[in-house]
Amino acid sequence: MDLTKVKLVVFDMDGTLLNPAGQVSQRFFTLFKKLQKQQLLFCAASGRQYNSIVDKLAPIKDTIYIIAENGGVAKKGNEVLLLKAIAASRVQEILPVLRNIKDTHIVLCTQETAFIESKDAAFIKLFQEYYHNYSIVDDLTTVAETTPILKIATYHFSSSETFVYPALQHLETDYLLKISGQNWLDISSHGVHKGNALKEIQRLLNISKAETMVFGDYLNDLEMFEEATFSFAMQNAHKTLKKRANYSAKSNSEFGVEEVLEKLLQANIKT
Repeated sequence: MDLTKVKLVVFDMDGTLLNPAGQVSQRFFTLFKKLQKQQLLFCAASGRQYNSIVDKLAPIKDTIYIIAENGGVAKKGNEVLLLKAIAASRVQEILPVLRNIKDTHIVLCTQETAFIESKDAAFIKLFQEYYHNYSIVDDLTTVAETTPILKIATYHFSSSETFVYPALQHLETDYLLKISGQNWLDISSHGVHKGNALKEIQRLLNISKAETMVFGDYLNDLEMFEEATFSFAMQNAHKTLKKRANYSAKSNSEFGVEEVLEKLLQANIKT
C-alpha cells in the first residue's frame, strides 16, 4: 500500500469520522492541519444536510470539499459545484406510499433546509442531530410543489432495511433507494449518489481513483468506494461494504480514520 500516491482524502461522517457521541476528535483536526501542509486535499461526503456537516467541521469548513445529501449537492465554501433535484412529479407520487409505511417518518431535503410533517417529539429530537435547519409543515406535498427537493429521507426507529426497504423495493426502477444507516433510507433520482459527486470533484481537481482515499461504513458509501483505490471500510461497517473495500480501518469508536491518517502523514513526511 503506497500511501505516497494519495492526493485526496474522502470521509463519511456518521459511523466513520464521527465517534459514537457524534463528535469529531481533536486528533483529526491536528492531523488535518499537518496533512494540509503536505498538499493533501479533503472532502466530507455524507447523507447529512450541508449545514449539519459544516457545523461538525466548523474549524475547516471553508478549506474542504463537502458532498451532502448523499450526493445531491457538493460545495467548496460558498461555491456550489453540483446540485441534483428529484423531479417534482416523482416527489408527489411517492409521498402517499411513504405515508402508508407504519412508523416511518419522512424528510424532504432541499439545498438550504429540510421539511417534516411529523409531530413525534422523539423523532424531532433525534432528527435535529442530522438536520440543523428545518421547518415543520402541515403537508409535505405543498413543499414539493414549489421547492426543489434533492433527497427524500425516511427514518424508522427499528430498522430501515427490515421495515422500509421491502415496502419500496418495487420502485427501484424509478428511484435510487439507499439504506444509509440502521434507521435511515434515502430516496434520490438514479445516478445521484456519493460516487458520482466524488467523480465530479475528482474531475475538477484532476485527481484519479489511484490518488483517492475513501472511508465509509454503510451502503450509501458503496458507489464512492468504486472511485477510490484506497477504500477503507470501518470495523463497524455493514458487511456488504466490507466485502467491497480494498482495506479496513478500526471502528469509529477506536479512531479508525485517525489511525490511517497518521500512517498517511508518516508516508508523506518520509518523502
